[in-house]
Amino acid sequence: MRQYSKIKARLQEVLPPEDRIFFEPIKRHTYTKLGGEADIFVTPTTIGQLKEIMQIAKEYQTPVTVMGNGSNLIIKDNGLQGLTINLEHMNEISTLHQSIYAQAGAGLIDVSRKALEMKLSGLEFACGIPGTIGGALYMNAGAYGGQVSDVLIRALVMNKEGDLLTLSKDELNMGYRKSLIATGDYIVLEAEFGLEPGIYEKIKEKMDHFTLLRESKQPLEYPSCGSVFKRPEGHYTGKLIQDCGLQGFRIGGAQISTKHAGFIVNVGGATAKDYTDLIRIIQKTVKRKFGVDLETEVIIRGREDQEVS
Repeated sequence: MRQYSKIKARLQEVLPPEDRIFFEPIKRHTYTKLGGEADIFVTPTTIGQLKEIMQIAKEYQTPVTVMGNGSNLIIKDNGLQGLTINLEHMNEISTLHQSIYAQAGAGLIDVSRKALEMKLSGLEFACGIPGTIGGALYMNAGAYGGQVSDVLIRALVMNKEGDLLTLSKDELNMGYRKSLIATGDYIVLEAEFGLEPGIYEKIKEKMDHFTLLRESKQPLEYPSCGSVFKRPEGHYTGKLIQDCGLQGFRIGGAQISTKHAGFIVNVGGATAKDYTDLIRIIQKTVKRKFGVDLETEVIIRGREDQEVS
């Protein structure tokens, strides 16, 4: 805790009080509405501030967790050690010709709506994905046959040393729900998307169709972390879980959605342990019955115990 007092003093030189909070309940910042406290929760608004924060973290050898809007994230009940950097305030979106530039904290849905406004096609698939640009690049987010790597040109990133680098789509090594960003060595700052000229009405028609599909099939009435598992080759995750007789199964406040078995919803008072216990039961049951390994798509972070270094 003595170390944290030194970090606190340094952060006072970088961020205003409202952008540096100690022992912030992380459930205020996740779609699941669960998770313990972040020891130090900071919300930079500029690249310069972020660079200084990373330098402080390096100087004091403090763990760093980077998050956006917490839409595909489970934070454990014992919270996050060290510095948690939330990039939601870095959310500018701009356009030039057929390209859209979006900072890491911009919502992917907002970027798809900007593309519609500019009559640019290619991001229709993203109209219902609730994550931020940083998270979208982290996991190469996708839906309805499209994914971020289809339209990404390059990204501006920061490494652990605070250096800025521009990486092309190929250099980001993007695959199914993965990218170089997921190694933890880089923080996304901004992405450039290359789109095609389109007709407003046709772009909107496709987005409206995807929105209708999402609203009819996904349990949007409850807090959730989105699709919990990656789709295993040759299978549909929801059907595997259904065929195991698990749909509707519940641990504490976490329940396998009765609307879509690929989702775990917080029906009231769920803990992160409820979620992770339920995930393990699903994985073991599907493996035993079908021999299929389910890999989590949701990101799980947090310390295992109550110790604060």
